[in-house]
Amino acid sequence: MSQTIRDNLKRLLAPRHLAFVGGRSMARALKRCAEGGYLGEMWLVNPQHDTLEGVPCVRNIAELPCGPDAVFIATNRELTLTCVAELAAKGAGGAICYASGFAETGAEGQALQQQLLKAAGNMALLGPNCYGLLDYLHSSALWPVAHGGKPVEKGVAVLTQSGNFAYNLSMSDRSLPVAYMASVGNQAQLGIAELMDVLLDEPRVTAIGLHLEGLKNVPGFARAAHKALEKGIPIIALKTGVSQIGAELALSHTSSLSGSDALYDSLFARLGVIRVSGPVSFVETLKAAACGQLPAGNSLIALACSGGDAGLIADYAERNDLSLPKLDEGQVGELAQVLPTYANLVNPLDFTTAIWGDGEALNRMLDSALRTEADAAMLVLDYPAEFTGERKECDLLLELFCAALVRHGKTGFVTSAFPELLPAHARERLHAQGVAALQGVEDGLAAWGRIAGYQRNRQALLALGESALVPHCPHALVGEGRLLNEWDSKKALHAFGLPTPNGVMSTPDNALSDADALGYPLVLKAVSAQLPHKTEAGAVALNLKDATALSAALEKMRASIAEYAPQVPFDHVLLEPMAKPPLAELIVGIKRENDFGLALVIGAGGILVELLKDSRSLLLPTTDGAIRKAVLSLRSAALLQGFRGREAADLDSLVTAIRAVADYACENAGQLLELDVNPLLVGAAGTTAVDALIRLGHE
Repeated sequence: MSQTIRDNLKRLLAPRHLAFVGGRSMARALKRCAEGGYLGEMWLVNPQHDTLEGVPCVRNIAELPCGPDAVFIATNRELTLTCVAELAAKGAGGAICYASGFAETGAEGQALQQQLLKAAGNMALLGPNCYGLLDYLHSSALWPVAHGGKPVEKGVAVLTQSGNFAYNLSMSDRSLPVAYMASVGNQAQLGIAELMDVLLDEPRVTAIGLHLEGLKNVPGFARAAHKALEKGIPIIALKTGVSQIGAELALSHTSSLSGSDALYDSLFARLGVIRVSGPVSFVETLKAAACGQLPAGNSLIALACSGGDAGLIADYAERNDLSLPKLDEGQVGELAQVLPTYANLVNPLDFTTAIWGDGEALNRMLDSALRTEADAAMLVLDYPAEFTGERKECDLLLELFCAALVRHGKTGFVTSAFPELLPAHARERLHAQGVAALQGVEDGLAAWGRIAGYQRNRQALLALGESALVPHCPHALVGEGRLLNEWDSKKALHAFGLPTPNGVMSTPDNALSDADALGYPLVLKAVSAQLPHKTEAGAVALNLKDATALSAALEKMRASIAEYAPQVPFDHVLLEPMAKPPLAELIVGIKRENDFGLALVIGAGGILVELLKDSRSLLLPTTDGAIRKAVLSLRSAALLQGFRGREAADLDSLVTAIRAVADYACENAGQLLELDVNPLLVGAAGTTAVDALIRLGHE
């Protein structure tokens, strides 16, 4: 039975044997694997040398004793193609293609990348244009240069589109326990999504960090991220390309950027992905999750030996939605017996330096403080310089704190006020005991707040059901398509359940008689696909109370359109009953982001659209619960909830109306270019779409 790409990726991520194809740098890479503790067989393939750097060479891939599970190919792009084909024929598991000069360089490189994919067949392929794969679970370093990591029993997986970011992260002095680090390059075959899916089957991977410029496979990413949400494995994302220049740089770097930044936010929000703003928050948040013991909620018992540190904790906890429950009377009484009278017995607790180095007193303090319903415990501790000889007291406190966490069944973390004052030996000792060692009280509490928020949010997201729905990923359509007029747009949406006024399609000649049958007051609109912006053309007249007003409006409209757009005939008009003043006006639209997603945009509508810029985006398909949540998260949502004694809106009918727009978009995802319902009038007894526009392309 032939192996699938997924089967072969599993071989690449747990290799029994390694091969390196290239020159002296590959010989050194092989030796680093041996020095790092890799125990499987390894071969160096080079046709021109018998040995390199003391490593014997195999002349060619055909002479290898078997198809290696994992191979690093460090040759030029033309030779890379040949090697990949030979390895696939040999039955290799997976290969890393280091060479650049493929899709990131333009059409010629794109053609070569397609040849590379064809040559690989079902062999797993990482790259091209990528730095490699560091696997610290198996001590396998398919990597062209030195790296700063070391073997771990469990840890985080980091996937990045920047080889230099991966290299620098491996060298950073942050003690992040890394199980895997992969530079994905052009993601020709294996991308972020495919790697995530397989890494989530490895129980020793506790969290996944993504350094993203763009996604190649949005549906695949969504499936993998939902799997992570179900398993409770946090995903932390550092997404670049937010600025216009950043987006252009990303496109030229790995040719993978798609989707506006707002839609990335929507994608991450529905899947519980934690978005961070920079490398430090990326690493510290990963460290907060790395031990795999996540807090059940957001409450903390916080300990410090300084009033200044306690004040910092209080401020940063509040800023990061972390609660500090009060100490109960029993705790206060017990602490009063062990701490000096000047100690302030509150949470966060400044236990002072009076009991510094006193193991018995520290244990009594810890047992009293940690006998709490709080979800987690934290300690702020800054080590002095080694020359002071005063580090042993800090080491003692760390050991006692870790033991107390175990006794009380608590998860917890240690942080320092200054990032550099939690030294490596302390961090390593903490991580070995499953306690996060975070650097800097501000970054540390922000990181813990994100992880605590993830835990609180996770079940709610799963219950909402949106994360299980795979987003539509529409391909680009050629041309501008055709615009439906308002009447046809409303009919199309009404068929899916959107409430629209009970109007009459008429002509200027028949308008008076049709108006008599419909009744006054009414609205008059010119109907033409060539007039998408009717107000500017003078093609709308409101609150016409009788036939005289209607006649005058018809004449004025005829003249106005003739001046604004003389090529547009004034031959069809729409008559509708004048709607009652609403509680609020919304806009509901569909944004098509080619090769990324179809987004439902809900926002403050009418004349406030541009003024307030108050909107939320949901990728389609979505759920009623997600629609309701998006509506209520608008800044203008107060208008729907009985603002200043007014009636409350009929939210059920509003959600149903928005759902109709979403259903139409999903049914027509292949050809829908643009859709706007503006305004959608929201009342206490129903919702009505008084204007709509649809543009369709050709599939």
